[in-house]
Amino acid sequence: MPRFRRPKPESPAMELHALPADRDEDDKKFAGSGSLEEDSSELPAPTAGDAAPDSGVRKIEAIQAVWGATYGKYILWSGLAMMMIIFELDNATLYNYQPYATSAFHKQSLLAALQTMQSVVTAAAKPPIAKLSDVIGRAEAYCICITFYIISYIICASAKSMDVYAGGMVFYSLGQTGTQVLNQILLSDISPQRWRGFVLAFSYFPFLVTPWVSASIVQSVITGIGWRWGYGMFAILMPFCASFIIIPLFVFQGRAKRKGLIQPRALSPVQFFHETDILGTLLLCGGAAMILIPISLASTLPKNWSNPRIDVLLGIGGACLLFPFYERKFARFPIVPLSFFKNTTIVLSCALAFFDGFGFSATHAYLYSFVVVTRGWDARHATYLVYINGVVQCLIGIGAGWIMYKTRRYKYLIFGACLVRTVGYGVMLRLRGASNATWELYIVQCIQGIGSGVISSAAVVAAQVAVSHAHLASVSAFFLLTMFIGSSTGYAVAGAIYTNKFRGFLHHYLPASSEAEIETVFNSITGTLPAFGTPERDGINNAYSDVLRLITWAALGLSFVMPILALCLKNGYLGEGHNGVDAVEEPGEANLGTEERIGLLHDVS
Repeated sequence: MPRFRRPKPESPAMELHALPADRDEDDKKFAGSGSLEEDSSELPAPTAGDAAPDSGVRKIEAIQAVWGATYGKYILWSGLAMMMIIFELDNATLYNYQPYATSAFHKQSLLAALQTMQSVVTAAAKPPIAKLSDVIGRAEAYCICITFYIISYIICASAKSMDVYAGGMVFYSLGQTGTQVLNQILLSDISPQRWRGFVLAFSYFPFLVTPWVSASIVQSVITGIGWRWGYGMFAILMPFCASFIIIPLFVFQGRAKRKGLIQPRALSPVQFFHETDILGTLLLCGGAAMILIPISLASTLPKNWSNPRIDVLLGIGGACLLFPFYERKFARFPIVPLSFFKNTTIVLSCALAFFDGFGFSATHAYLYSFVVVTRGWDARHATYLVYINGVVQCLIGIGAGWIMYKTRRYKYLIFGACLVRTVGYGVMLRLRGASNATWELYIVQCIQGIGSGVISSAAVVAAQVAVSHAHLASVSAFFLLTMFIGSSTGYAVAGAIYTNKFRGFLHHYLPASSEAEIETVFNSITGTLPAFGTPERDGINNAYSDVLRLITWAALGLSFVMPILALCLKNGYLGEGHNGVDAVEEPGEANLGTEERIGLLHDVS
């Protein structure tokens, strides 16, 4: 990866980003108007209070200086590919074991609450893990995340109660979110802004295959060795595949140290506490958990919303809203640099991520359970339906990345995708029900995948190129944080609707059924159900359709905000450099060999 020299303030390069001589005239014209520099001017230069000393950034730049002209780069890309394959296979299989695990503990009604908890942890842990990777390095952070994965597999596979299983899923969420954000940070570290959308979207290429493979795996596991071994097998597979990216990172770091590009840095416990902003992390995670989880759990507790536990949790969550005040006044190295909130591109991109995550999670929380009960589908076919959205999203994301590469713009691409999302929810109200044909269910999933594919690929690029390389990890984590807070909110709303309305719908359609029979349907998808074609089965199917329709209305209502946000984005220019704040590489720097790169690193040391 080329080093990017920041031009002096008086340099004319600040106007045109020192455009290479072979750039065509249209590119030069566009670079001067609507470029990201206009928006990035809202972002103050990093200060001691904005970010910790970026040893993680320094290490990755040193790695790029010593990885050689060819083979080192390809080793790293191959390691990332292996990591993405196992990551997607894990994500595509373990998610589908949750309905069976909760049903085994007779706690199906807590499925949305469990997913809310996971999303809260997944969201809130991203900034601290990104910060950790900046403080100790990318490879070291990978090791910690894989350790979380292994612990989670062991706990979930051996769980004897819902509480223990939920505890295992907390560790799983930490491992998953850490690996996801590190994958994205590392890909962004080594790709220029013009290619960024394509690279990030293409990194999910395993998802084009894993849903179809995972469907067979899930079916075999559920009908054979059981869901517990579904978790257990990954305790071996995950660390093996992760070694393909972790080992090369450590090898290149060692080579860089021997050349004097990485200086050993001792951190005292007090320094580590401040630089990772542990107190800010606790406020962020605690506040999100204490507000969103009670929303899903309220109707499952005695006295529902009048239960004093709900009041206590919401009170603690409200107190944690002091997080922005703490970050502004007391944090030496804020986990989320406050300067991000002054940048309209970052704020709008993250808002789009929030609403996109909300709609996706709300409409998927009970989709798997819906088709298993109302259609009688086995695990394989239910998995196909759930993940066809992701397959389309991956394909469209790659195409969107290519369009951004060719046009160097992203605003109207995002706007069109937001319109597709809104129309898709409207179609979902009509085509997602117990009486709809199978192809109609798939059409709805594909439409949503088209919209999400563009938004997830383009919005993150808009946020990333608006900051310097030193803030890349933080802004990537902040973007994913808002996406998963949206996802958590979506799961929480879906859970609240399910737990508050589904039992009532069942009583309405099954007036002659006993309370025990109602509870069986309410809390499990594996219990004995009436035969298809009977009035009782039709009543259950109609109750499921009604509750999913209410959830879809919530997603549709919020989706109207997205096109407005997209129109407010600046139509930023994607140049050849790493971002729109640092200067682009100087002519000829892209082809520098190892020794020349090392010289550049020493020059700026």
